[in-house]
Amino acid sequence: MFFETLKLAIQAIARNTLRSFLTVLGIVIGVGAVIAMVTIGNGTTAKVAADMSKLGSNLLFVRPGQFGPGRASSDAKPFNARDIEALKSQLHSAKAVTPVAQKAVTVIYGTENRITTATGTDNDFFTSQAWPLVRGRIFLPSEIRGGRPVCIVGQTVRAALFGNADGIGQRMRVGSVSCQVIGVLEAKGQSGFGTDQDDVVLMPLRAFQRRIAGNTNIQRIYVSARDGAQTAKVQSDIEWLLRERRHIVGDKEDDFTVRDMRQIAETQTAATTALTGLLAAVAGVSLLVGGIGIMNIMLVSVTERTREIGIRLAIGAEERQVLTQFLVEAVVLSLFGGIAGIAGGLGLAVVASSAMHIPFTVDPVIVLVAFGFSAAVGVVFGYFPARRAARLDPIEALRHE
Repeated sequence: MFFETLKLAIQAIARNTLRSFLTVLGIVIGVGAVIAMVTIGNGTTAKVAADMSKLGSNLLFVRPGQFGPGRASSDAKPFNARDIEALKSQLHSAKAVTPVAQKAVTVIYGTENRITTATGTDNDFFTSQAWPLVRGRIFLPSEIRGGRPVCIVGQTVRAALFGNADGIGQRMRVGSVSCQVIGVLEAKGQSGFGTDQDDVVLMPLRAFQRRIAGNTNIQRIYVSARDGAQTAKVQSDIEWLLRERRHIVGDKEDDFTVRDMRQIAETQTAATTALTGLLAAVAGVSLLVGGIGIMNIMLVSVTERTREIGIRLAIGAEERQVLTQFLVEAVVLSLFGGIAGIAGGLGLAVVASSAMHIPFTVDPVIVLVAFGFSAAVGVVFGYFPARRAARLDPIEALRHE
């Protein structure tokens, strides 16, 4: 009985192919948009998490001034070499304490030049950032102490200045300073904040301060906690030590900020997840619009087939059989739309993921939910027209022209 009803429903749909196609188009768009938005959002979230992990494991970020919602100050005094020494000697749960000072400079080699970021630091940088070299070596202790102008370049700078060569042993100009290239960093790509991490030149901190910056300021400190250490405890120790060194007593507010990169990553992930949910909800409105379209067309179909319904009722068809036939037609339309929407949404997500360079991350649950919701739309919005058809008076229906 059911298969006969299904066959009749498919025949009724096939009689008006164009109208049926336009009817399910809303469902196709709704399901496709939901799946595409959620898949793209999941890929973006995965990329953000992966990019944030590139900044290093168990990493804390320290900078002068207060930064956060509703407040921002950058007039606090910068850190200095004595602060770094104190942190390195007293933070026993820290694996690496990295001073960082930066400035935008022009680098030149032969006829090639590029504006990039020069970073003054020490060898702890490679530990805290989990950033190995693919060619050359790190700084020698004598180069760090004596401030010798040597440099390690990122892949973007290497490609811009040296092409396919690694540039090891060559001398290039960093600002007005002649600097020998001693190493090349492994490629890292974009950070979670959208910046090119490979567009960088590293120099010993003292050489950078003397030759590039012209001061002894340290703008940031990266602290990498040892494996097994609680970053919250490390953060508390950093705050206590810096408050003591910067003579901050009592309830006076800190003039520095300590952030846990894991917390930043979680915040970024939560933001992208919330945005994905919002976009999916907006796209889901298309499903409701598609459902209204199905109800409208089914009402038209009932009106057009009033005489047919009257004949079926007159020769003994039960109300529930008529109800089932029209309800099955509505559900079949919705399911066709759901299947097409799933295929279209996944296809769109593949294209978008490739264009945006994010992982293609399919959530089977959302696919099943979207498919089930499309079927539910058929049931909900098809029920009223089906009930109207089933309750037609056979005599009045046979008089209908």
